[in-house]
Amino acid sequence: MLPTILQAAENFCIHQIRLPHTTAEMNDKKRTLIAYLDIETKSGIKHRTYLGCDNVLIQHIAEIFLGEDSSDEETLMDMLLETTNMIIGSAKVLAEGSDVNSFTISTPHFLKEDYFTMPYDGIQTFQIANGEMLIAIKAL
Repeated sequence: MLPTILQAAENFCIHQIRLPHTTAEMNDKKRTLIAYLDIETKSGIKHRTYLGCDNVLIQHIAEIFLGEDSSDEETLMDMLLETTNMIIGSAKVLAEGSDVNSFTISTPHFLKEDYFTMPYDGIQTFQIANGEMLIAIKAL
């Protein structure tokens, strides 16, 4: 399932924000805004997906979508929730069109601004526009 979500994140970079991206090692010393969204496969298996963006990246995304050069904290949290919804929603569509087990998604929730310390089964970090995005998944 993580590869499908990562493909959706790459598509987000290419088609939505139109920025180059590279994979990177996770920086566990970097504070990020973190959101989560629960998914459930048609076979009933549940996962929690996490999406984290540092302030540099989420502000850049807010500039692209909202035209705001300097967003307040609430706007950045909302932008993170929307980004989470776009990426995981796109992964849902990709999963439906392939032999991967399709899934349903819940509403994204803001978790915290802090270091990413949640347990996970898989994780990937991307470097985008001088910022970082992490995507992790944990079976529930």
